[in-house]
Amino acid sequence: MEFPFYHGNITKKTCEELLSKKGKDGSFLLRESESVTGALCLCVFFEQLIYTYRIFREHEGYFRIQTSEDAPQRVFKTINDLIYAYEKPNQGLVINLRYPVRRLKSPRKAKVEMDEVYDEIEDGDYVDVLP
Repeated sequence: MEFPFYHGNITKKTCEELLSKKGKDGSFLLRESESVTGALCLCVFFEQLIYTYRIFREHEGYFRIQTSEDAPQRVFKTINDLIYAYEKPNQGLVINLRYPVRRLKSPRKAKVEMDEVYDEIEDGDYVDVLP
């Protein structure tokens, strides 16, 4: 998944650390569920607590989210549609989604990008300054 707020297979503890570090009500991220294979977790920070909502992939690629019991069941064609819907208040989450917590680039990927930059430099690009 290519969303800046998708953190993949991180632990619940890591998720809690990331959201607590941001420290703003309405901060959220998306991660893989540790306990339900194939499910995603939408994790939301509110009043110093982390609320987790499971997202299930339905038939034909649709997504269904488990929210509060009194909220109607909703199905979304894409994750973007789901996030957009829950950015609005009073949709069944403890708070609306307000601040995406972006994943950090891995140091290894950053190193590869830097190596690619150095690969473009040729010997003629250097100037000898010592006699």
